[in-house]
Amino acid sequence: MAGLDFYEDLEADNSKTFWTAHKRVWETSVRDPMQALMSELEPDFGPAKMFRPYRDVRFSKDKTPYKNHQGAVVHTSPGAGFYVQIGAAGLFVAVGLYGPTPAQLAQLRIAIDNEVRGVELENLLAGLTAAGYTLGGDRLVTRPKGYPADHPRIELLRHKSLTLSRDFGAPAWLEKPRAATEIRKAWEELRPAAEWVAAVTG
Repeated sequence: MAGLDFYEDLEADNSKTFWTAHKRVWETSVRDPMQALMSELEPDFGPAKMFRPYRDVRFSKDKTPYKNHQGAVVHTSPGAGFYVQIGAAGLFVAVGLYGPTPAQLAQLRIAIDNEVRGVELENLLAGLTAAGYTLGGDRLVTRPKGYPADHPRIELLRHKSLTLSRDFGAPAWLEKPRAATEIRKAWEELRPAAEWVAAVTG
């Protein structure tokens, strides 16, 4: 698969020289297929934003100039939405709240603390993790201020971001029309969680 091969080579030589010499491969094997995929999914999920391939290295010790994957997001609320990514490891899909503002994080914790909303989220997460999705996100080591250590949902309250994801790897259908079908299926399964997050943080 040309797109995966491109990222494998980029991981080995993440330089402007390599990028300039192989930019056309990125355009035809990564950028253009991703744009076509997002256009196909737009009627069901909304318009997507493709991320730039260049890393922001201003405040990073890692000065490699290019991302080792191509991602796109469909926002459902600020900092939240549906996500898809292609890289050397293959296809990755997710939904969630990625970079909440302090106000959004406070709203998220209020909802988790609530006996109706919090239990609703617990049930959603239980069903989706049982279906093979992985619960992720940055978490506090200790409890957040204002919540007791024995809170029934203390593990969820520790989250500073909240995501559900699945790593598909590199199946044979990745470069075929079935890819859009599989991504659509995953996003539809994850839609209730995306809508829950949007409702409490949007």
